[in-house]
Amino acid sequence: MKPITPIKEAGYEYIEGGVCAAAGFVANGCYCGLDRANPKDVAMETGTVQASRGAIAGNEALPGAQKKNDLALIYSERLCSAAAVYTTNKVKGAPILVTKKNLELTGGKAHAVIANSKNANTCNADGEEKARKMCALAAERLGVRPEEVIVASTGVIGQILPIEPIAAHMEELASDMRAEYHERAATAIMTTDTVKKETAVEFVIDGVTCHMGGMAKGSGMIHPNMATTLNFVTTDLAVSAPLLQKALSETVKVTYNCLSVDGDTSTNDMVCILANGAAGGAEITEENEAYERFKRALYLVLAHMTKMLAADGEGATKLLECTCAGAPDLETAITVAKSVIRSPLVKCAMFGEDANWGRVLCAVGYAQADFDIDKVDVDLASENGVLEVCRGGAGIPFSEEYASKILAADEIAINIHLNQGNVQAKAWGCDLSYDYVKINGDYRS
Repeated sequence: MKPITPIKEAGYEYIEGGVCAAAGFVANGCYCGLDRANPKDVAMETGTVQASRGAIAGNEALPGAQKKNDLALIYSERLCSAAAVYTTNKVKGAPILVTKKNLELTGGKAHAVIANSKNANTCNADGEEKARKMCALAAERLGVRPEEVIVASTGVIGQILPIEPIAAHMEELASDMRAEYHERAATAIMTTDTVKKETAVEFVIDGVTCHMGGMAKGSGMIHPNMATTLNFVTTDLAVSAPLLQKALSETVKVTYNCLSVDGDTSTNDMVCILANGAAGGAEITEENEAYERFKRALYLVLAHMTKMLAADGEGATKLLECTCAGAPDLETAITVAKSVIRSPLVKCAMFGEDANWGRVLCAVGYAQADFDIDKVDVDLASENGVLEVCRGGAGIPFSEEYASKILAADEIAINIHLNQGNVQAKAWGCDLSYDYVKINGDYRS
């Protein structure tokens, strides 16, 4: 996956460090051998699935990049305000149920996140027991309460999670946490991802330099119906738990909820944020200018990781970004953009580098929103230029040669203007290639 073009904004600088870019956060990741406990997952260790997607990045701590890290820990010695948003799937992984309960018990406070890949711990009779045990193991080693630990899992559904490998490696995981080990943690939550996904920004609030960073995983089972994938964000700002939850919920609506790879919503999707106040500024407790600065940083971090998730969609060759402008309200703009980005026919056309704009207008037309289709304009764009294909709901002549040049790029913009207001929204996705079927045909075996 090529580097994603960041959203540039004055006053915010992209920096290295991922989930440990914020002061006071450390992390680690290790291989504990969860795949060995599940025979159907042995293919992951030998590279069957990953080989079809490319080499694993950021796993330098392990020999030959064959045994991928599968257990991650993020920690702040300072107690953090915490918030989370979860999948809307009726089937919810046990870690989600335990995390929700933990945050309720603490009033939105947490010290750490423990997460594993290769096993979703979902649809198991002992799932919650195992998730609570993961929290207890981490808490005991860190000297905090079990309810102050957020737990997350991703991987194959319906297989019993073996707790023994996790318990056996907790000392190794927790004894050597460092800020520079953020990549080890980011690698540990990967499943069919081809690359680790991290980003961070630096900004100033009331004269105090602040940081926010995150890590994410996801390539498949991604659909705009909250929350999509596993995503962990940290900041050294001090923010009250209620405002942290409000900002996260509202920002997820216009980032992760506007992402689609394949139309499937996972059972374990979670986005969580921890704020430890280590930067030293005053706590944000009301919706003032400081809150808006914080919320904008959150948007930049979540939007960038959303784009990374879309670009690394299973079998993807192109990142697609659909912008719906000129809408009468935000809901209409979001609905139209999401309708286009999740259309299988649009995805296939982009893979084939075919300027079949009729598929775009068709997807606009079946969006569940109220607008006049006869006022709609459509453009296709990339770093190679802009191609006007539709005006007032009707096609206009264009050069197929120029269209091929536009669509040959790795990042394609589908720009829709409803001409019926001044609100806009974006949605992100990827093309649909032959490899998507190959990857998912042998995901478990």
